[in-house]
Amino acid sequence: MKVSVIGAGYVGLVTATCLAEMGHEVICMDSDALRVELLRSGVVPIYEPGLDTMIQRNTQDQRLFFTTRLQDTLEAAEVLFIAVGTPPKEDGSADLAHVLAVARQVGQAMTKPLVIVNKSTVPVGTAERVEAVVSAALQERDRSALPFAVISNPEFLKEGAAIDDFMRPDRIVIGLPAGATGDLARTAMTRLYATLNRHHERTVWMDVRSAELTKYAANAMLATRISFMNEMANLADLVGADVDAIRRGIGSDSRIGPSFLYAGTGYGGSCFPKDTRALMQTAQLHGSQMHLVEATERVNQAQRQVLARRVMAHFGADLSGRRFALWGLAFKPQTDDMREAPSRLLIRQLLLRGAEIQAHDPVAMEAAQRVLVEDLADIDPGLSRVRFMADANAALEGADALLVVTEWKQFHNPDFELIRDTLRQPLILDGRNLYDPQQLQTLGLAYQGVGRRNALAEQAMAGAVGMESLARSATPARAMVHA
Repeated sequence: MKVSVIGAGYVGLVTATCLAEMGHEVICMDSDALRVELLRSGVVPIYEPGLDTMIQRNTQDQRLFFTTRLQDTLEAAEVLFIAVGTPPKEDGSADLAHVLAVARQVGQAMTKPLVIVNKSTVPVGTAERVEAVVSAALQERDRSALPFAVISNPEFLKEGAAIDDFMRPDRIVIGLPAGATGDLARTAMTRLYATLNRHHERTVWMDVRSAELTKYAANAMLATRISFMNEMANLADLVGADVDAIRRGIGSDSRIGPSFLYAGTGYGGSCFPKDTRALMQTAQLHGSQMHLVEATERVNQAQRQVLARRVMAHFGADLSGRRFALWGLAFKPQTDDMREAPSRLLIRQLLLRGAEIQAHDPVAMEAAQRVLVEDLADIDPGLSRVRFMADANAALEGADALLVVTEWKQFHNPDFELIRDTLRQPLILDGRNLYDPQQLQTLGLAYQGVGRRNALAEQAMAGAVGMESLARSATPARAMVHA
């Protein structure tokens, strides 16, 4: 089939590339001329494992094309995806300006029957608004008889695993309008996704409004599981339980399952924060209230400060002269996405109290530098107190403690003796529960995860004895910690 995708951002680029990989002929359009030129030259402006190779293969095989001209996308397209940004407004609602602008441009230029697919995450009723805008533009051209359908096909892509999510989906949600236009769209989308449904049917057909709300419901449910486990972790700290054991205990229940039960520093990224707030705003607009989602958001906002609170619990509120190693900057591994990353708030809080930061991330340091310039603009001297280290171990040099912020696999099995001997104090504050508290205690490392303390960390946090004394009592002389 001939397919067009408007928007070469994360969702649009993955959608266009994967459809081309399935054998369709795809034109991806973006108004950013520089971005299009980069893509044409083989440079991918986002980090997603495997995407650059797939783009190169499909452009060489002439199944994937990039353009800045809307007309190019409409000349042959049977299906057109709208995958432009829907950034949050100040009240939390989704800004549909880009979506509706594209709808008007399509209505002004289309010349043949077309299935228009809302791929962007949009609130309930957006398809109807897009349909009205396209219809008005067609009427201005005296082409109101030209048939088209506006449908909802929300994306469920996890950053870092987006290609696999698209090519091996759990489900394909498609919302159709009633009547002949819905029948037209169903036929087209059945053909489009035939490859993905070859072995068993993955498509879940429904009405358009239900499809739009399904996307928000899915993200709100996952966010709620995360916030619930973070609350359990905080309680585990107070009562002396281990949240990892709790996770395994409840995750083995088939009614609950193991996914999204990991405690940590809260969720971030482009989806969960934005979508939970948009869902709350939608409810308010309809005279209702999402009490559980509101609680989920409150818990997450508090949890994003957990590492900063623990730093201050040990070192005090004045961090002048202190230096901290940060492992991980992106909001999750396998991406360079810094949107609402917990590291941003943590860095700001530490700098406000006089600390210095030595940070390492496998792919997100360039993106982090860009966003931190703005985040720290009101702090003197701001970004100059953050050093970006090319090597994780180099970030440890002269640091008072190691803070683990993102669960990159490169951080899963470090040299703990090197960490202990390099840090000025043998303390790891782990925001992702990567390590075994008892193993680290044996090695003379004070360790505090989220809902997972070891005895050395409990004594250190209580101020019972100095960190060096703890290390000496737990390790042989050859493994003494540097002052």
